[in-house]
Amino acid sequence: GLLFDPNHVEMQQVLEETRDGRLPRMRKMIEKMRAEGMDISIEDVKNAMPIGATMGRPHLADALVAKKIVKSRDEAFVDLLHNESRFYVSHAAPTPVEAISLIKRAGGVAVIAHPFASLRGQVLKAENFADLVAAGLNGIEVDHRDQNPDERGMLRTIAQELDLVVTGSSDYHGTGKLNSLAENHTHREQWEKLEALANARRVVSA
Repeated sequence: GLLFDPNHVEMQQVLEETRDGRLPRMRKMIEKMRAEGMDISIEDVKNAMPIGATMGRPHLADALVAKKIVKSRDEAFVDLLHNESRFYVSHAAPTPVEAISLIKRAGGVAVIAHPFASLRGQVLKAENFADLVAAGLNGIEVDHRDQNPDERGMLRTIAQELDLVVTGSSDYHGTGKLNSLAENHTHREQWEKLEALANARRVVSA
């Protein structure tokens, strides 16, 4: 979700509920790893988190790197933390349709992130987009390192057919992954189209 009202009450409630569910989820993932002999703890994960961050798999990956269980955050996700991994634990979160509807109620625009990223495990199917558009989907993240050229081509076709904005992203979350800033980006005309769909201008220009 982009450009939504950060003070929207319902949005704040859902975000808080989602954050609150992350610690129990992390403990379960760590329990599974320790059961297979990995020397990792919740304190290791907390030590890997920047101040103010919301706990998630990237921080577990960084903790695994710090403990020399894996060599990089990318290796952690490929081998241990992907959605189909035996260590993966799902967490309470809105469905895509619920999330899109909430973003729209909060005055924002909804873009589905790397929906065909087969390297990450579970992906959407082309037929899923009709329901997402009906809920208010505005765009598709097409240019992303985890989507190969064929997947990007299919997504561009879907975006054109459904009149959706095409975006790109480096998905940069710090130096722990191979992603480089601006390795993918959103073209200016696409961003302007997306921004015009929000109920207020919430972008600060330099």
